Amino acid sequence: MSRTQGTGARVAAVVAAAALITAGAAWPEPAPAQEGAGAGSAWAYWGGDAGSQRYAPLGQIDASNAAELEVVWRWKAANYGPDPDFYYRATPIKADGKLFTVAGSRRAVVAIDPGTGETLWMWRMEENPRWERSPRKSYGKGVAYGEVDGEGVVFNITPGYWLVALDADTGEPVESFGENGVVDLQEGLGYPVHPDSGIAPEHGLITSSSPPIVVNGVVVVGNSHQHGYYPARKENIPGDLRGYDAATGEMLWRFHVVPEPGEFGHDTWEGESWKYTGNISSWAPLSADPERGIVYVPTDAPTGDYYGGQRPGKNLFGTSLLALDVQTGERVWHFQMVHHDIWNYDNPTAPNLVDITVDGEEIPAAVQVTKQGYAYVFDRETGEPVWPMEEREAPPSDVPGEQAWPTQPHPVKPPPFEIQGITEDDLIDFTPELREQAVKIAERYRMGPLYNPPSLRDAEDGTSGAFVVPGANGGANIPGGACVDPETGVLYVATERGQSVISLVPGEERPKYARYGPSQEPSNLRYVSTGPGGVRGPRGLPLLKPPYGSIVALDLNRGEKLWRIPNGDTPRDIAEHPSLQGVDLPRTGKSAHANCLVTSTLLFYGEGRGGGPWFHAVDKETGEEVARVELPVTTNAAIMTYEHEGRQYIVAPAAAPGHPAELLALALPEE
Repeated sequence: MSRTQGTGARVAAVVAAAALITAGAAWPEPAPAQEGAGAGSAWAYWGGDAGSQRYAPLGQIDASNAAELEVVWRWKAANYGPDPDFYYRATPIKADGKLFTVAGSRRAVVAIDPGTGETLWMWRMEENPRWERSPRKSYGKGVAYGEVDGEGVVFNITPGYWLVALDADTGEPVESFGENGVVDLQEGLGYPVHPDSGIAPEHGLITSSSPPIVVNGVVVVGNSHQHGYYPARKENIPGDLRGYDAATGEMLWRFHVVPEPGEFGHDTWEGESWKYTGNISSWAPLSADPERGIVYVPTDAPTGDYYGGQRPGKNLFGTSLLALDVQTGERVWHFQMVHHDIWNYDNPTAPNLVDITVDGEEIPAAVQVTKQGYAYVFDRETGEPVWPMEEREAPPSDVPGEQAWPTQPHPVKPPPFEIQGITEDDLIDFTPELREQAVKIAERYRMGPLYNPPSLRDAEDGTSGAFVVPGANGGANIPGGACVDPETGVLYVATERGQSVISLVPGEERPKYARYGPSQEPSNLRYVSTGPGGVRGPRGLPLLKPPYGSIVALDLNRGEKLWRIPNGDTPRDIAEHPSLQGVDLPRTGKSAHANCLVTSTLLFYGEGRGGGPWFHAVDKETGEEVARVELPVTTNAAIMTYEHEGRQYIVAPAAAPGHPAELLALALPEE
């Protein structure tokens, strides 16, 4: 049964070590370096290697010279079509002697000389109705690379949801793939597809923002949808996963993220909710273990980020990590991080695959960092949690029609890398007056623990919504995510401290709040949210105590926290705030997700969207900052590194309001 058919930068060496907020366990012993597709001169996947380690065994840039880094070329993404500066988040890959990336709202594919930044070729699809309707035109995160019959091929998913195969040397479509290099990804989902406009809008919208991943001759394709804060309808297209032959474009398999009758997990969709519920996107990048033939897929919530009364049950495979056989698409194992997700706690970034040693046992691990502030660690072959996973009671919901799941899973180790839930102790306390004002602000809403359920804007107790902490943008999220050092088993997580206040209103009031999709259309959900934002604290200051952005080091061999450092310095609007003159402030860090990568010598990070235009080099063992470089513009997404003709480069996507999107390449001065 199926559903409906070249500028230099001013450099500042840092003499004093960064102020460490917490210290922890002893540093783990190094292990032999692990080989990966991102090793050495290449960075052939979005995350460096197939396992998304975001690590390179390069050491030309180290503590002795990192302060000498300079911007050696700049590549202007804005030249390739309209793309809001805020959204540029494409991380290049390096393969076949070239960099490959995307730019512009039509997601033009570009090859770039890795030593000079010169554009070598460009391909883009013509404008069409599906591009115009796409909800993710300006969200492209990059491309994938594979070799077919010994020839390099670049794979791209367009905003209109076509999969394109391009010759890596020329940029020309590979004629033997699909129809003249193009496969229509809207085909094969069980809906009629119009040749120009695609799937009819009444069924929903589906596209993709992340690159596919190429594993053992199979191109695995994910997807994304419109933001789910205030959906117009309970009906949407499920984000089914599919595998395609890398040589021919033939669809090899399809995995139903909403299980159909007779499939595992179907009983977690009560009533008839499986028939109409959609989303469960795999919108974040994917990871893979080619040796084991497994692809790892992080998923998000079913339709309705904050209200699920129309979809009772646990709702597999929403907000889960799926391990699938790359040749057949069969489920190898899964773990659901959030049962019946009503918190917008989608898994926001690719899982990191790394081999660790726990109590003397070598374990091939998969680590999924999350918005909840947890790092979930599994044996990536069996799916068994490395440390116990406790099902703990979660608060019930009093929203009419909502049936919040009574328990949620909590890993015992590693410890949370972000605060979870909110009490008065978490509120800003720089002065007694500010604390008193913060308490009065917070009292307007429901405070509570992690998995505090959303509540009505006009609740009977007089509150106007519920705090969700971490909120929609914290702790880990796609701009920062995590990187892992395979030599030590240490995971570095970029986290942001924040809160959302979720206020639910009747579905017919949706036009007052919706900023995405058909904004004038009421919703047929009983309730929708007014948005995922939080509330400001007293006198325009943050409501919560710092640090507002951090990097946390977790030892995966022991499940322990090693250290935490702030992401950057204290922002000027806090340091120079009139209410804080004369107050001895801590280094707060910035409300931003740091963009990190790790090499054999150092941890590197840019401060990320909302941070400052600074690039930092950090001692991996202690968290002490060894150097910082001023950039022309703030980094905006995951960074990468490679070696080219004997020189190590670090490339960062960069953008900020008023600064057109670009790539910045840093390297040491030539001798």
